[in-house]
Amino acid sequence: MDYFLLSLAGILLLMGIAGCILPILPGPPLSYVGLLLLHFTRFATFGTNTLVFLGLLAVLVQILDYMVPVWGTRKFGGTKYGTWGSIIGLIAGMFFLPAIGPFGIITLLAGPFLGAFIAERMAGRERHEATRAALGSFIGFMAGTFMKLASSLVISIYFVKELIQYWK
Repeated sequence: MDYFLLSLAGILLLMGIAGCILPILPGPPLSYVGLLLLHFTRFATFGTNTLVFLGLLAVLVQILDYMVPVWGTRKFGGTKYGTWGSIIGLIAGMFFLPAIGPFGIITLLAGPFLGAFIAERMAGRERHEATRAALGSFIGFMAGTFMKLASSLVISIYFVKELIQYWK
């Protein structure tokens, strides 16, 4: 059973890291669940403080991930149209990812920018205003992605460190 849980934990950890980039998957929470599964095996034992801290980190980063792009769009003068356009662009960029192959990451990155720009222009905003809002959306998206990736990597470090300790 321990090896099954270890395998499942490893899969969840990898899915969590992938989820930091792909918005369909909640990256940090998946990484954290992988860590919890490892905790319930003979391979690792985490302290309560560590588990609580990493759990709160995963939840906080997941919440902030929804707020930061909106904040970025608004901070750069965007409207609710730009915010929604950014979300739609992100989803559309994700669907073009497999179709384009290795260059699909460009569509994933460009999706929020183009979505916010198009939505702001459709709402009657001038080109320079729409570009500025789209830039804010992109910066917010990148900041959220970085936060998620950093937190999932911290969780991964704890995961790997415990396994290394066990196998010594």
